[in-house]
Amino acid sequence: METWDAIRSRRNVRSYRTDTVPAADLDRIAEAAWRAPSASNRQHWDFIIVTDPDRLRALSAVWRGAGHIAGAAAAIALAVPQTDDDRTRLLDYYDLGQATYAMTLAAADLGIGTGHSSVGDQDKAREILGVPADRYVAYMIGIGYPADRPLKPIVKPNRLPFDEVVRRGHW
Repeated sequence: METWDAIRSRRNVRSYRTDTVPAADLDRIAEAAWRAPSASNRQHWDFIIVTDPDRLRALSAVWRGAGHIAGAAAAIALAVPQTDDDRTRLLDYYDLGQATYAMTLAAADLGIGTGHSSVGDQDKAREILGVPADRYVAYMIGIGYPADRPLKPIVKPNRLPFDEVVRRGHW
């Protein structure tokens, strides 16, 4: 898929077919995150690829909006060091946003759907994933082939009008 088509095709997928996603494709999606920019190239992140169905079901209970993780072929959890420094936290979360979008585009390029989720129950997430106590599991991304329809460019996206959110030169 061309980059522009991947951008126009990417959508949140929360219902997946039962097909497994090849390990090479999961690695490619994770590599997209690994290659994402980070502030001062700090790379304050860890990515955990999960494919075990029992573990995916358990992860679906760490946040009220994570139910789709249970039916995904895989998930990637994103973790960062815990910090009390607001600036570091802000930069880390910005970096995770870039890594997340890189993963969703890489997945769309492969025809694979993704759906993101926060993590509320840190203790449970750390236990399921084996994440050390000095790390914070910030997000998860469910990964799988869409159950309802394949990814393809969305001609009329459900977005605010372009000219209402894009300004040129000033407000």
